[in-house]
Amino acid sequence: MSFLTQISKRTFTTSLAQFSKAMNSETISKITAAEKEITGEDHAVKGGPTARAQQHANKPITSQVLHDVTEGEKRVSGEDHAIKGGPTSVAQSELSGSRQGGQGRQNENQTTSASGSAGSGKVDSATLSVINDAESKLTGQREPVAGGPTALAQGHANKPITSQVLHDITEGEKRVTGEDHAVKGGPTAKAQSVLSDARK
Repeated sequence: MSFLTQISKRTFTTSLAQFSKAMNSETISKITAAEKEITGEDHAVKGGPTARAQQHANKPITSQVLHDVTEGEKRVSGEDHAIKGGPTSVAQSELSGSRQGGQGRQNENQTTSASGSAGSGKVDSATLSVINDAESKLTGQREPVAGGPTALAQGHANKPITSQVLHDITEGEKRVTGEDHAVKGGPTAKAQSVLSDARK
């Protein structure tokens, strides 16, 4: 297990160098543009999504980063969730776009979403199945672990995949891997992929 997680960690770090998975200036600019559309202001608002994103500058875009951006977005929009095409959506599409780096599973997911059995953007049975498959690869067992990513995702069954849902899945994933972040191709990555497919 420790050998596997070391490899995952190395792959994750390498992929950061290869693809723009970090919260770089280009991503922050896109978040700012989306924020301005909401506020009508010509600058970023204090405590808003851009300000929150800047706190994670040059760090990997994780579910915690997405959660923070959503909190900032809710503050400026007055909504209790992220809005379509808003700052969180921009950050998620940057993350999922950076994951297109030659993953065979990615194409599989896209094919599935075209046939309508995945890519709903909700925590439905197809999404839970994808998360459970990814968890099984990490744990080596078919059954979901109590308090793991599948179990925590089931707590949001049939609800839209929000940054809070992704955050919970990551917490469960960290519990089963012993890592302090989500791993490449893991349950969180799969849930984000389902969400981005639904937005296409």
